[in-house]
Amino acid sequence: MSIPLTVLSTRSSGSHDASGLSGSSGVSNSFCASDSFSTSSASSAISSPSYFASSIPSDASVSTLSKPHWLRIKPGHGAAFKDVASAVHSRGLVTVCEEAHCPNLTECWSGGTATFMVLGDTCTRGCKFCAVKTGFRGQAVDPLEPDKIASAVKEWGLEYVVITSVDRDDLPDQGAEHFAECILQLKAQNPGLMVEVLTPDFRGNLDCVKAIVTAGPDVFAHNVETVSRLQKSVRDPRAGYAQSMAVLKGAKTLGAAYTKSSLMLGLGETTAEVAQALDDLRAADVDIVTFGQYLQPSKLHVPVVEYVTPTQFDAFKEMAESKGFLYCASGPFVRSSYRAGEFILNGLLEKGRTRSNEASILKKSAIENKI
Repeated sequence: MSIPLTVLSTRSSGSHDASGLSGSSGVSNSFCASDSFSTSSASSAISSPSYFASSIPSDASVSTLSKPHWLRIKPGHGAAFKDVASAVHSRGLVTVCEEAHCPNLTECWSGGTATFMVLGDTCTRGCKFCAVKTGFRGQAVDPLEPDKIASAVKEWGLEYVVITSVDRDDLPDQGAEHFAECILQLKAQNPGLMVEVLTPDFRGNLDCVKAIVTAGPDVFAHNVETVSRLQKSVRDPRAGYAQSMAVLKGAKTLGAAYTKSSLMLGLGETTAEVAQALDDLRAADVDIVTFGQYLQPSKLHVPVVEYVTPTQFDAFKEMAESKGFLYCASGPFVRSSYRAGEFILNGLLEKGRTRSNEASILKKSAIENKI
């Protein structure tokens, strides 16, 4: 995919990371209005063994492209890496870092951070890019999971946490209330903690989205995953472009402070298609976007079409900023939750909190003056 730098202008600004090198997890499945299923039809679809078999592309094969030198991963090391691994495994917690084969696991865990995946490790979707295991039904929901995660975060003394989940089409509320309880427990046990959520599409059910938003996450993320044309060849049939956009727009309408989405690159998309996706995300009032290189998790997954160069990623970042996104992270190893609490994003949230506090003070003063 070539990106003509001469046409880019610059300005002075999706639930889980579940792809083999994608931006988020089935954990981040989204849906198109024209592709969405009703609750009954979705249940029927996932109860059929042929569903998951048919979700694998018949021409799937290991990519014949050679990995470029910039795609190299160092093994985990250091005390912090071991501490995070020990704390996660001792509590029986699941991280998308491991389940999605994230290439940033070493960097993040060595830095003492992790992205938790709630509602089990089995997704009821069958996206063709995702490394998270799938099944007709997920695991039994652990009612103690919210407390386990909150206590682990408190033990580490983290300031920013990302929570994501597998899709749970098998549950009446698709796991929304449990997801929300995780947010509430994190906030209750860790005053001042910033929480980002990376959610499934909940089949477009805005009541589920409302449950998440009402719990008070600082960032609501849901991944559109890829451009419109490639949706059906990459994602589960129950996911789709328009429905993902509706979830993101709905979250902002329901009161989400900041919304965020991610696109995988290297699947055969064109520069024009990426530009259109960015326009559509801005139309849905999305604030933050990330780009990362797709890597094929196995020969059963959709193959890589192209390895996008770091220079091209920089150009896409410029493109996003020129379209008005408040923040864009773009690079081969970037995932939707990659170093989410650092750099500009963290400053953005702090600035937003300061503005909110100042507004509250001014409002209170105005009321008192009237009295």
